[in-house]
Amino acid sequence: MTEFFQKLSQDFTHLLENEYGYDTIVEVGEQQNTRLFKVHSAILYQRSPYFRQKLTNTNKKNNAIQIKLPQVSAETFNIIIKYIYGGVISLENFEPSVIFNLLITVNEFMISELVNHFQDVLINDNASWLRLNFSRVYQISFLIENFKSLQKFCNDILVKHPRMIFDSDDFTILQENALIALLKNDDLQMEESEIWDKVILWGKTKTSNLPPNLKDWTNDNFKSLKTTLQHCLPHIRYFQIPGEDVLDKVKPYHDILEQNMWDDIMSKLIAPNRPITSLILPPRNKTTVQLPHRKSSIIIPSSSIITLQHAAEISSWIDRSTIIYDTTKIPYEFKLLIRGNRDGFTGEVFYRLSDNIPGTIVILKVTGTDEILGGYNPLFWKSDTVGVQAETADSFIFSLKNGNMNQSILSRVKNASSAIFCCSLNGSNGPWFGKNDLGCYDDFKKWYQYSNGFSDYGKIRSIGGEFSIDEYEVFQICKI
Repeated sequence: MTEFFQKLSQDFTHLLENEYGYDTIVEVGEQQNTRLFKVHSAILYQRSPYFRQKLTNTNKKNNAIQIKLPQVSAETFNIIIKYIYGGVISLENFEPSVIFNLLITVNEFMISELVNHFQDVLINDNASWLRLNFSRVYQISFLIENFKSLQKFCNDILVKHPRMIFDSDDFTILQENALIALLKNDDLQMEESEIWDKVILWGKTKTSNLPPNLKDWTNDNFKSLKTTLQHCLPHIRYFQIPGEDVLDKVKPYHDILEQNMWDDIMSKLIAPNRPITSLILPPRNKTTVQLPHRKSSIIIPSSSIITLQHAAEISSWIDRSTIIYDTTKIPYEFKLLIRGNRDGFTGEVFYRLSDNIPGTIVILKVTGTDEILGGYNPLFWKSDTVGVQAETADSFIFSLKNGNMNQSILSRVKNASSAIFCCSLNGSNGPWFGKNDLGCYDDFKKWYQYSNGFSDYGKIRSIGGEFSIDEYEVFQICKI
């Protein structure tokens, strides 16, 4: 049998281009970005179940079937319609973000072979981008049932590094099926009492009209939370929770558990050898592992400010590398010590959580701009000193590329004897890089960056003086 599929593909592609005999007009995009495609209903009908349904339920207007797809961009539809006609698609020149958006659209169009193919391309060739945009990828993959490969890719990472999602700002909007998939996994690397805390937090966020103070809860409040968590609670390993945590964390919410389960939990706590009737799920497998498809175990622990690319750039600055590290070869772990919106914007918090810890990065998200500022201190922050200058030639301050910032700015210390300035005043004032260059006093929402003839670092902002921040984070930089 002789096959001429390439010629067939070319002929159908030419039919799309010359529009001969078209009977359908597809309008894509919105407002000024709309575009009309003149196509053939018979081809759409045969090649896409989505269009099969559309054509069945759409009437002709001016001798042509009119279909509007405002949610699909002209660029995306042009790629897909060429595949529908010619059966050929090449993703080599597309950015991963475009491929991901294409994946969402081909799933909507019910083109199953492309759904599987695009997932494979993203996982095999663009894994770094998936990790860099992990929160979005994870949320969407569990919203769409057909994204099984992406779901597995995300879960393989999360069971080993669950804090990427459990500690993220997006955790409370996590889909129920995504949370259940994590809870069911025997390899989830997290203490069971912490898992319980996170499940309760997720459930309370999803349940309306719950009083903020648990003492004010009624029986109906507990029933509502129980209903919200009915599919999650069976997957918690209650008998792996330490006794103190059972009393401190589980007992206040025991009304959301079945009475028999709570009785058995207490029975095991008091008389461990006594038989019970509740199912005892096995302990989770605790292992020390690295991320798959990576040459290092670097993870930004759900930073709300910096990306993996930022971490690679900062790491290269620390090592004085002239080339920015590949995101798969970052030689440092960024260990989150402080997040302002989680821990507080005070000197007491800063020094309690970062005092005497060597090698830290302070990251600032400036209010009302795209600016991400920060500084690296290879030495220690010390709460018991006032007006003390610490000497180092390895510290630096910076402004990271982001939004309208097309290029990062790195400013290494010029005056090593004044690189780090401690003015804690019994732990109230914040850190300073140099005497005037970047730092804060007792209000960690207000920071200062001065530029004058006595600066110990160069400029990283076009405008000096006081500025406000929406968030700040402190990471310890640990060599892998």
